[in-house]
Amino acid sequence: MCFLLFIGQANQLFAQSDTLPYALPSSPQWANPIYTPSSGLYLNTPSALIPQVIYDAETGNYIIQQSIGNYLLSNPLYLSFEEFKEYKIQQGIRDYWRNKTASKKLSQENTTAGPLSIDIGGDALDKIFGNSTVDIRPQGSAELIFSLQRNKTENPAWPIDRQKNTSFNFEQKIQMNVLGKIGDKLQITTNYNTEATFDFDNKVKLEYTGYEDEIIKKIEIGNVGLPLNGTLITGSQNLLGVKAQLQFGRATVTTIFSQQKSKAKVIDVAGGAQTTEFDVYADQYESNKHYFLSHYFKDRYDEAMAELPFINSPVNITKVEVWVTNKTGTTDNTRNIVAFLDLGESEWNMNNTTLFSDNNLGNLFPDNDNNTLYQQMVSEGSSLRDLNQLSAVFSGYSDFQGSQDFEKLERARLLNPQEYTFHSQLGFISLNSALGPDEVLAIAFQYTIGNNTYQVGEFSSNGPTAPQSLYVKLLKNTSFSPSLPN
Repeated sequence: MCFLLFIGQANQLFAQSDTLPYALPSSPQWANPIYTPSSGLYLNTPSALIPQVIYDAETGNYIIQQSIGNYLLSNPLYLSFEEFKEYKIQQGIRDYWRNKTASKKLSQENTTAGPLSIDIGGDALDKIFGNSTVDIRPQGSAELIFSLQRNKTENPAWPIDRQKNTSFNFEQKIQMNVLGKIGDKLQITTNYNTEATFDFDNKVKLEYTGYEDEIIKKIEIGNVGLPLNGTLITGSQNLLGVKAQLQFGRATVTTIFSQQKSKAKVIDVAGGAQTTEFDVYADQYESNKHYFLSHYFKDRYDEAMAELPFINSPVNITKVEVWVTNKTGTTDNTRNIVAFLDLGESEWNMNNTTLFSDNNLGNLFPDNDNNTLYQQMVSEGSSLRDLNQLSAVFSGYSDFQGSQDFEKLERARLLNPQEYTFHSQLGFISLNSALGPDEVLAIAFQYTIGNNTYQVGEFSSNGPTAPQSLYVKLLKNTSFSPSLPN
């Protein structure tokens, strides 16, 4: 009550003088419950003096009053419904413009300012990004190592300027996460690690999120995802591109343009073992690595494999020697060889039936005595085993062409058993490394059927001694053609 008395005396005192440049109003407008100062000279209404609105159901009026505790500060203000509605409209307009003209602060979603948070202002940024606050929050570690290495080698054979060597080493280890925001809508996320296993582990994403009443709901640039609820068409979580989500009324449109950097894999496990289906195409076979030792094994392969796991074959290969073109320059386990295409074959599998006829022994199994080729070559004597005289001897055999019907190799290399594998019953060999187009493959092998032993070619252990050439069977020549019976 003393406070009110003092103000009233002050008003009377100031009213007697007309010399004040800013005279206080003669009427106590502050006593009006809905009075709001329009000049900066007057302080704002304290929070404890916010007007209270009471609705009188009997009269239909709204009562607005101010009080401190149980003491009323002014007479209550009675407003009709129309007057109270106008009062609320004016109050809403006043609060709206007050918020617009006030200085921009951090948005409600980003109330805690980061170390690199600034407010750059501007109406354009407010309309596009919601507000003009730029907030950058880096997190991580960066390790840089610099070193200087100096070596000195006291070698009298070297020049003095080369005995000392100085080098500079630089190493870096960076693991950094950066979260940047512009207003409420734009967000940039960066994840960088120099020791990442894959490139797609380092992610960069630019995301724009619109408000609830905007057409543009979200725009993503960088590492995006497209999850789908259906099982017919599966989505992906690791894509690199642009994704846009728009809403037109109740219709939502999601568009994505990206490059997929991941793949889906399904693993089936049955009986504790993993099973995987795969396709082998006819044009993707391993060329120049797998060879049958003879036509006999090729013609009977399907028959031998008809009742797996039992292999229906009476053959048991006991000894094999494999010769290839020597491109390594080694001198160990090398011999001169002469390889023949028709060696050990029956008449219907030979290329030169006019020169070397079938012995008509009734033997279907590959053997040196199956045709007359081996006996004729042996009958030529040592002249044919000399590579320097080989061309002169074969000049007497018409239609017997080099690089096709036979090959001669000087210092051919004998493969180690670790360089190939062979099947003792099915009669094929698999090389660990593919042969080149200009390389030659020849073989000598021995096998048993029951109590009978058969041999094709000559072995280095019991054949003629060096420098005489060995007679072996030719599997791959330099003029390799499907028209030849290889």
